[in-house]
Amino acid sequence: MTLAEIQIGDALDEIELAPVSRIDLIKYAGASGDYNPIHTIDEEARRAGLPGIIAHGMWTMGNLAKLFTPFYEEGYIQEYRIRFKGMVFLNDVITIKAVLRNKDNDKLHFTAAACNQDGKEVIKGEVIFTSYSN
Repeated sequence: MTLAEIQIGDALDEIELAPVSRIDLIKYAGASGDYNPIHTIDEEARRAGLPGIIAHGMWTMGNLAKLFTPFYEEGYIQEYRIRFKGMVFLNDVITIKAVLRNKDNDKLHFTAAACNQDGKEVIKGEVIFTSYSN
């Protein structure tokens, strides 16, 4: 499927990420410069009142963009608005998904979300993908 063929109400292929690992979060901390220890050190997370380390919200948000990777020859993500709704913990299995909500000339408006293995949304928002073709 190409984005030119997609119709309102159609969903992109969902992606189930590998279980969140400590090394994922350590690598993300290094890449992003976000060294808050609640993301990498169990004792610090518990001291902050959490049951254990949590993933960076931006790690989850960044993974959501993977839905659009197959379409980068057709266009680009122009806008990305996300609301953080829940925490992501070690070993959570996150599924990312998007549904086309509206077409406005060369702009495709998607409702996007990431859910954990229990079906709970951890982020939700909108992605506007702009096509090169128009």
